[in-house]
Amino acid sequence: MPIVRAHVYISGIVQGVFFRAETQRLARELGLTGWVRNLWDGRVEAVFEGEEQDVQHIIQWCWRGPEEAVVENVEVRYEPPTGKYRDFYITTSSY
Repeated sequence: MPIVRAHVYISGIVQGVFFRAETQRLARELGLTGWVRNLWDGRVEAVFEGEEQDVQHIIQWCWRGPEEAVVENVEVRYEPPTGKYRDFYITTSSY
């Protein structure tokens, strides 16, 4: 399976509802690498790298998010995979 990289921005009520923790849990379950963080403007930003079907699965999940989230939009930008991540991290800065 081809490895892909998706850079994702999620907007709505997505901070303070365990979005990052649940994203990390699912990403690790799927075997994805990358990171997730809160942005100053209220959005959540994430980078997912892994097999295409797994990346698509987590992007679809981002449209729902955890139970308390109210997702308004998910913006996805595909980029060349870097392969530099060893795990999936919650962070305060981009890698």
